[in-house]
Amino acid sequence: MEQLEQIVCILSITIGVGWASGINLYTTLLTLGILSHTGHMALPQELQIVADPLVMMAAAMMYTIEFIADKIPGVDTGWDALHTFIRIPAGAMLAAAAVGDMTPAIQLAAAIAGGGMAMTTHATKAGSRVMINTSPEPFSNWLASIGEDIAVILGLWTAIQHPWVFLALLLVFLLLAIWLLPKLWAAIKATFRSIKKLFRPKDISPETAPALSERPLHER
Repeated sequence: MEQLEQIVCILSITIGVGWASGINLYTTLLTLGILSHTGHMALPQELQIVADPLVMMAAAMMYTIEFIADKIPGVDTGWDALHTFIRIPAGAMLAAAAVGDMTPAIQLAAAIAGGGMAMTTHATKAGSRVMINTSPEPFSNWLASIGEDIAVILGLWTAIQHPWVFLALLLVFLLLAIWLLPKLWAAIKATFRSIKKLFRPKDISPETAPALSERPLHER
């Protein structure tokens, strides 16, 4: 039973860091560093680097930049697009480090699971933000951004303190994401089609074209 609990704890934090990294990598790094320094979490040797003051200072600086960018409609979508190439690999690396000193096969499996989870949460967040940006008011961006930060902090804390609860909630999230992502993708395509129509020049119908060509230049 004790061995099962240990496996669940490792699985929870491994998947947890991947899940959190896809939402906000810098909040994830800061939260892990703070939990380590306050004694709420014993980081594996391979993951202790996130508690280094230099790493925490860099994460805090980037978090500040993201905190601002994440609340400006349009800028947040560009920021998310750029971080497609950052959050997913970082989630994979953190997940591999979270399993500690294990065999290469286990570390690779953890990296695959963590990267896949980071990709899922990143896609869900980025797609949701595109839809939120269609709203004329800016407050929904603020609420979404702050809610995401709170979700990362509470999610990591739950993954560490209550792994069974976290894994159960994670299952619910995955089922919701499977249902939501196709709908988000369809809505995003419809949104971009609508934007494209706004900038597309109106076509001149065949009926009006001859009439225009026959009119004097000063009347066109």
